Amino acid sequence: MNELLIKNVTIIDKQSSYHMETVDVLIADGLISEIGKITAENNIQVVDGKGQYLSGGFFDLNVNIGEPGLETKEDIDSGCKAAAAGGFTGLALMPNTHPAVHSKNDVTYLVNRSKDCLVNLYPLGSISQNREGKELAELYDMKLAGAVAFTDGDRPLADAGLMSRALLYSKGFGGLIMSYAEDKNIAAGGKMNEGVNSTLLGMKGNPALAEELMISRDLYLAEYNDAAIHFSTVSSARSVDLIRQARKNGIRVTCDVAVHHLVFTDDQLTGFDSMYKVKPPLRIAEDVKALIAGLKDGTIDAIVSQHTPHEVEFKNVEFEIAYYGIIGLQTLLPMALKAGLSAELLVDKLVVNPRRILNLPLPEIAKGKPANLVMFDPKATWEFNSKANYSKSANSPWLNQNITGKVSLVVNNSKIFLS
Repeated sequence: MNELLIKNVTIIDKQSSYHMETVDVLIADGLISEIGKITAENNIQVVDGKGQYLSGGFFDLNVNIGEPGLETKEDIDSGCKAAAAGGFTGLALMPNTHPAVHSKNDVTYLVNRSKDCLVNLYPLGSISQNREGKELAELYDMKLAGAVAFTDGDRPLADAGLMSRALLYSKGFGGLIMSYAEDKNIAAGGKMNEGVNSTLLGMKGNPALAEELMISRDLYLAEYNDAAIHFSTVSSARSVDLIRQARKNGIRVTCDVAVHHLVFTDDQLTGFDSMYKVKPPLRIAEDVKALIAGLKDGTIDAIVSQHTPHEVEFKNVEFEIAYYGIIGLQTLLPMALKAGLSAELLVDKLVVNPRRILNLPLPEIAKGKPANLVMFDPKATWEFNSKANYSKSANSPWLNQNITGKVSLVVNNSKIFLS
């Protein structure tokens, strides 16, 4: 990459003196070299940003990539391509691999494997060995190796004593515990939200109570240990209320929401379409409304894709036995826009807050700063089809549909993605 000139683009960066101004941005050798009104020279690549926004690159706190061990679902190369196409320059990788990421060697492998990628990868180490919820994993060693936080991924930590010890131990070295909140005894293998639709469909339900009980428990544990905690993929109105009140009480708590919980409800399941089978399950319209309100009032800090790729044989089956999850890296922006969120709010939830939660440096649109950027058009319509899909997997309810909101340019690590 030598030089790239972005013309007539509107900047969204509250740190920048050019916030919400329409300017030209010149990038040279991986750095932002000029901002203002710039005349293009003959040998410079020019991209027209009229009607589009330029912000720091998106960051996703919840991404599943199969490597190591499950590369047929997704490997780092395909995951990074899908991420770049979705506007992401940073991904926090869940430890849901085989073997689980539960030692410094596992973390070191991912750090080394992702070098020289456009997208920066940040491993999340598992809280417990093999994600079995019995013994603490090598938290401090993983932190030294590059793990940015700790979670058992899509497995809740049922043992309250183990969660308490994890919070206390990680607090000593500045580690962050991320909780997937679900009381397994209450959830009891439910395949969808417990409610009217689960009754009509004759399907065992997973009530919001299962999430809310675990959030209550972990909030008490965080308060007792005076430790920070992050909740992944909250999905109910009561969960939002609990976290909002905990913040008022001085508990150091953050949380995120999966973007599909902002646009879909359990009404989508009346046709038993396994593409809508996710965990936590899709809730009801009142929950969606509360989640969006939580984003707007600051209770919910970040939006995640919860990108969970699966081979066709794990999704194109009866709903009861289908695996949970959808791919979401490339469709997060369109889904968030469909939820009615503004471009400025999206930058807070996709660029700024995720990095702040993990204590990572924020990208800044200013002269002399590294170019870590995404340009997106909130009004552009495109079809998400097999040709446009960069993931190895295709388990998406948006496949072969026209969607609005498109990433047109991503720059990071002196590399460029142009759609």
